[in-house]
Amino acid sequence: MQRRGSFLGRALAFAALVVLAAGPIQAAGFSIFEQGSKAMGMAGAFTAQADDPSLLFHNAGGLAFVTDRQFSVGATWIHGTTADFDGAPPFPGAGYSAEQKKLSEFPPHLYYVQPINSTWKFGFGVETPFGLVTEWKDPDHFAGRFLSTKASLEVIDLNPTLGWQVTPNFGIGFGAIGRFSKVELNRNVPFNNPFTQSIIDIGRLKLESDFDSGYGWNAGILHKVNNSFSWGLSYRSKIKVEYGGDARIDRILTGNAQLDAILGAQVPFDRDLPVETEIEFPDEASFGLAFALSPNLLLETDFNWTGWSSFDEVPINFTGGATNSLPDTEIPQHWKDANNYRAGLRWTTSSTSQWRFGYVFDETPQPEEAVSPLLPDADRNGFTVGYGHTGNIGFDLSLMYLDFKKRSRNQSFPGEGPFFGTYDTKALLIGLTLNF
Repeated sequence: MQRRGSFLGRALAFAALVVLAAGPIQAAGFSIFEQGSKAMGMAGAFTAQADDPSLLFHNAGGLAFVTDRQFSVGATWIHGTTADFDGAPPFPGAGYSAEQKKLSEFPPHLYYVQPINSTWKFGFGVETPFGLVTEWKDPDHFAGRFLSTKASLEVIDLNPTLGWQVTPNFGIGFGAIGRFSKVELNRNVPFNNPFTQSIIDIGRLKLESDFDSGYGWNAGILHKVNNSFSWGLSYRSKIKVEYGGDARIDRILTGNAQLDAILGAQVPFDRDLPVETEIEFPDEASFGLAFALSPNLLLETDFNWTGWSSFDEVPINFTGGATNSLPDTEIPQHWKDANNYRAGLRWTTSSTSQWRFGYVFDETPQPEEAVSPLLPDADRNGFTVGYGHTGNIGFDLSLMYLDFKKRSRNQSFPGEGPFFGTYDTKALLIGLTLNF
């Protein structure tokens, strides 16, 4: 019985770790770069323009050039159109298929900027730069239910910022970031039935953290060299969030009274199990060049870098004591730094109207061994179009089609079992921002 209990403890501890690591498991990865619809219309190639209030996210250096009080509020609808999985041997095997529930999320953004005087400017942003939701249909029969049936990450940033116009053509911005975040995972708990020598479900595990906080900073430079060329550089720091929360295992009876009695004595069913972990969100840098091809046509190219290698492994610590906890452990992820490349075209058709077009190629930071039902990440291509209208109440509208390359997993980290197959994902994003 001791050996069986140790196996179960390791399985449950692994499950707990996976959920609290689930946040970092989605630029690729789990970053949400769409924090303003004007920039989104140009596929996020905005570092060298930064000329609307979303500059607080894209490049704080643009704040130096603000001349009027401005307020923007909006959201991006992220809708998954395809999220399919086809299995491969040895498990779950060829011929097996599954599907995620269609993603439908609305991460918001809000910005306020105003001059303090001719040199100093102030801004305050509310952003959602990271996030994740993956949820599988028919969870009690999903072959990956012991890994995840649902995983989610919520992040809200508060971003007060100062801008300094050093010269008429050169600006610097710097700000503080307060990040508030929570994570959740639902999954089923497996057990090797000693009477039948088969894996059975003995519980539904839900781990949920509190809204916990971490703090960082951002800075940016914008240089408007002349009317035909500008360049920008932006940086957002790493932020560590230390989470506290609870795990709870809702029992599934096996129908075998003897086995149910054994499990009831060994597994902490139907009680809160205090747990702690931490996530180090990556730092990000962007460099952009903007070229005026004509008085009405502007082209920008951006290079973005994200330091995902900080997500190497995640610790998990149960703090409920001997009778209300599970063994502490950690799990490797071994993500790598990743780049993305953006190009955007802005066409001004009148004094109040603009059309925008863009393309982005986004590299995944996730190694093949880490691809799982929590987040089947992959390289992706994004194509965008947008329209903007200025006035007493202006608006920006944008559309992005995001095509993930098919991603297969055929190898695992040492000590982990196989869950092999191919994931196929596509998404549609629609952004709307109102400007006052």
